[in-house]
Amino acid sequence: MISFQYRAKNYEGKSIQGELEGDSKEQVIAKLREKGFFITSITKKKTVFSINLFAGSVSSKDISIFAQMFSVMMGAGVPLVRCLSILQGQTDNGAFGKIIGQIRSDVEGGSTLSAALAKHPRVFDTLFVNLVRAGEAGGILDGILRRLATYLESSEALKSKVKGALTYPVVILSIAGLVVLALIMFVLPQFKSIFESMNVELPFITKFLLQLSDMLVAWWFVIIPCIFVIPWALMEFFRTDKGGRLYDTYILRMPAFGNMMRKMAVARFTRTLGTMITSGVPILQALEVTAATAGNIVIKEAVDSTRNSIREGESIADPLKNCNVFPAMVVQMISVGEETGELDKMLMKIADFYEVEVDNAVKGLTSIIEPVVIVFMGLIIGGIVLAVFMPMLTLVNGAN
Repeated sequence: MISFQYRAKNYEGKSIQGELEGDSKEQVIAKLREKGFFITSITKKKTVFSINLFAGSVSSKDISIFAQMFSVMMGAGVPLVRCLSILQGQTDNGAFGKIIGQIRSDVEGGSTLSAALAKHPRVFDTLFVNLVRAGEAGGILDGILRRLATYLESSEALKSKVKGALTYPVVILSIAGLVVLALIMFVLPQFKSIFESMNVELPFITKFLLQLSDMLVAWWFVIIPCIFVIPWALMEFFRTDKGGRLYDTYILRMPAFGNMMRKMAVARFTRTLGTMITSGVPILQALEVTAATAGNIVIKEAVDSTRNSIREGESIADPLKNCNVFPAMVVQMISVGEETGELDKMLMKIADFYEVEVDNAVKGLTSIIEPVVIVFMGLIIGGIVLAVFMPMLTLVNGAN
């Protein structure tokens, strides 16, 4: 969720201002318009960097356990407030315990559970709140919470697989990069005086590395901070609307990795939509929430387009096919699900299939990345060693 500061006028023409959280500027604007506000300005709230060593965070695992235990107690007939009290006492996460306590207080004060959860958007996202609201309306809150726990476990497992595939090469390349930097800055300069005393023509690679070493030593106070500043600047750019769209577009086009990310997006889309439809959420509302939790702007825009088309009376499959984001097999299976009246089951089957595909893609990518990283670092280290020993070999050959 992103915080936006807005200025607007209400139906009486009175100027008001405030803050509102949403997944995008468009979503916040839509919320304000639903309240009858005429927006005069809206900007993303600037955040101040701060560190709180004692502040806790709530993980997906914490929320999954919360939903699972909540569903068991609700199914056993334990009153809602009593469930929240037990959950607050059992959690090991102090920050999460405080949030559960605030939710319990709101429920005791007459608020619905979904409304109390909605006050904590950083912990309980739009999907969680909407499913709980559907469970309250249908009187099946325990079943909804059970589905939520299953969904969160599947989603977290999927993300962990992708993170695991990326962690190894990032760690190896980072350590190797530091080793190479140390060799160029501290080891190679020790050979400079030896090379000068040899009075031989230095190979190009040796000259290049010596010049690079001199530059790094002379400008280390500029270059080293840039190693950290540039990635930070890129991350900040990718958080903007333009940067996010650029990143999400090209991430799906990358060889091998892009295909894996596309499969992950399909699995997440179908799992989320299938869970919501199974829980009794209306299709238009389910698509709205699915778009907001897509995690990829390209996928979000495709789902939004599908939602607008359905509002005009079209089926789900046709607009999904026209957006050229989802594989043909997915579109065909969704079409079959619509025709047979078992769309929710078909979506879950697609999600199961693509989660297995993501698992296989992760294994394949990992098997490719490991040797590529080893060969790449071998070439770099080998190049430095070659640059050091080639002048010596030239001198020895000349003496012979």
